[in-house]
Amino acid sequence: MTVPRNSLRGFLAQARAALRTAIDSNQKITFVIGNESSDLDSMTCSILYAYIRSMVPPRNAFAPIYVPINNIPASGIQLRPEFLELFKHANIESRHLLTLDDLPELPVLKSKLPPENTKWILVDHNALQGQLGKVYAERVGGVIDHHDEEGRVPKETGDEPRIVEKSGSCTSLVTNYLRCSWDVLSSLGMSSGAAYAQGGALSGDSTVAKVWDAEAAQLGLASILIDTANLQDNSKTTDHDRKAVEYLEARILTCPKLAASFDRTKFYEQIDAARKDIGGMQLQNILQKDYKLWDDRGQKLGISSVVRNIDFLRKKAAEEAKAQSMDEAFLGALHGFATERELDLYSVMTTSTSAEGQFQRELLVWAFSEVGIAAAKKFAKDSHDELGLEEWQSEDGTAFDHTDDGYWRRVWWQRNVQHSRKRVAPLLREAMT
Repeated sequence: MTVPRNSLRGFLAQARAALRTAIDSNQKITFVIGNESSDLDSMTCSILYAYIRSMVPPRNAFAPIYVPINNIPASGIQLRPEFLELFKHANIESRHLLTLDDLPELPVLKSKLPPENTKWILVDHNALQGQLGKVYAERVGGVIDHHDEEGRVPKETGDEPRIVEKSGSCTSLVTNYLRCSWDVLSSLGMSSGAAYAQGGALSGDSTVAKVWDAEAAQLGLASILIDTANLQDNSKTTDHDRKAVEYLEARILTCPKLAASFDRTKFYEQIDAARKDIGGMQLQNILQKDYKLWDDRGQKLGISSVVRNIDFLRKKAAEEAKAQSMDEAFLGALHGFATERELDLYSVMTTSTSAEGQFQRELLVWAFSEVGIAAAKKFAKDSHDELGLEEWQSEDGTAFDHTDDGYWRRVWWQRNVQHSRKRVAPLLREAMT
């Protein structure tokens, strides 16, 4: 059985119904899931892959529909203003997305969704982490990712892809993998599911289908443009990204409704401005917004990526604490965030633009245990040159370095700005081994 052609909004409703049926009736189901930070790239990867794959599936698909799961609770969607801005272009709303809240609670998860009834496709990561990983790691049957290979996905994945390659955006890899299927889908019109199953085309409203294609294309395009700075960041942009943007933009420009008014740069600037609009958030939510956890053999590393600088975070902390000094409030907030999650090592990576208009990065590393301290010192020594680490001070001359009382903390300017969390996280993890 193939899923008939539908809009993104209609498809997500179908996916939700399929998940409910699988839970209630013990049926097979295939999940597509991004990483635990659930950033824009992970969200669009999972939806785009599930959307196209459900309507043009492999002939021996494990289940009739691929269900995209955002790897956060539903409340986390509101912490991502770039999602809400992008949804306007894709004709969906936050309530349409499926999240961890749509899965059974942990005590009954395995009984309602037995591992043998599930198949998991990973996008934007290649190792299923957290509680889901503890239950379903052996059921991973495909991956498309642009991070370092972790060797957790089987080498043979049958009809599903196993792609782990460098690209600015994982959505680029997903788009390029799907383009032949997407072309088939578009050629079949409105009743594409039945037509594909029968090996022929049925008539349908091609104008509506082009609108649906354009909505899906804008969903994917946003992630690629954000991750590559509108293809202008030469340290990140690859041929995968350029080819994907060309394909998605063509999908948008063949839609009569959008062709005359679409401007890629304006589209990018609109989504990017929303992504950086975090001034109204609480500091704890800012730290959580783009947070990733690695738990390797009980050693926990957490990294928060933030699109404003440390001085912004210090001022935010002071505004919220009121009675404390700026630095006490800031360090207290970070300490509370890390200890609540029982981290051995916590890092905050910031991006911002200098007064001269230069892109810049700051890197804070804070160790909370003996193993964390040893790892932090090793990281500082081994990664100093690669990352271009330089002594940091705040605008008012404050430094946060600390090496006593069972803690170790350093803050640097990271001058080699081409290295994002995709590179810093493996370096920190290597130091912990």
